[in-house]
Amino acid sequence: MLAGRVTHAVLRSLDRLLPAPRSDAGTPAQHRTGRRGEEDAYFYLRRRGYVMVARNYRTPRYHGEIDLIGWNNDVLCFIEVKTRTTRDVMPAEAAVDREKRRALRRVIGDYLRSLPRRKFPEPPPWRFDVITVFYDNSLAVPQFELFQNAALSS
Repeated sequence: MLAGRVTHAVLRSLDRLLPAPRSDAGTPAQHRTGRRGEEDAYFYLRRRGYVMVARNYRTPRYHGEIDLIGWNNDVLCFIEVKTRTTRDVMPAEAAVDREKRRALRRVIGDYLRSLPRRKFPEPPPWRFDVITVFYDNSLAVPQFELFQNAALSS
């Protein structure tokens, strides 16, 4: 009984030390939309059979971030999520420009080098996918377009 009370008191004390949960109040609207798009893309891809292994992967060596990493059958997929609220501007998949592709190649290389050698003596087959998430005010659910094996070169 005493051990339970002590544990409870310790947990309450630790909770007070933690920073307050982040509020979206100060976050720009496009960041909130992007975060929502990544979340919806994650679950959309899971429904399509992807087994997700990482989200928002960063490496200390290079600038850049891979939004989602997951397995589609035996292929490791590095997935860039692009979210839009309108189709009137540049297509979301075109927003993965030369600089973004170069940064992604570096981060992908670092991720592949970090895989355990016992399990992966050779890098597994992999590809780069782009998924676009469109939020249209007239639709209750987002629309998705998946571009598998998108080009990372040039």
